[in-house]
Amino acid sequence: MWGLQTIIDLYDCDPVKIRSEEALKRYLSEMICEIDMKAYGQPVVVHFGSSDKVAGYTILQLIETSLISGHFVEIDNSAHIDIFSCKTYDSGKAAIFTSEFFDAFKMVYSVTERG
Repeated sequence: MWGLQTIIDLYDCDPVKIRSEEALKRYLSEMICEIDMKAYGQPVVVHFGSSDKVAGYTILQLIETSLISGHFVEIDNSAHIDIFSCKTYDSGKAAIFTSEFFDAFKMVYSVTERG
């Protein structure tokens, strides 16, 4: 296996948290600790979207073994997170942490072994 990818979809998240640049940066920092990774550079947290259907923050944090990324959709308070790393980590722990951090009502996640 080359790496592990966890795809996490959250629904009915806390609208305040998914609209807060500070909360999103805190999530990335805490997730890195949660799955025992090391950040590479500063996080990218950008708000954009040309229509209400897609407007929201997008996040990206490089880690020494790959990256954590996500998009937060304001119209329905959903979150869509991807974690990929060639260093192993506990994907279930990452998914539960993410769901709890954003106070999601519903979570669906999947794990893929890459390579």
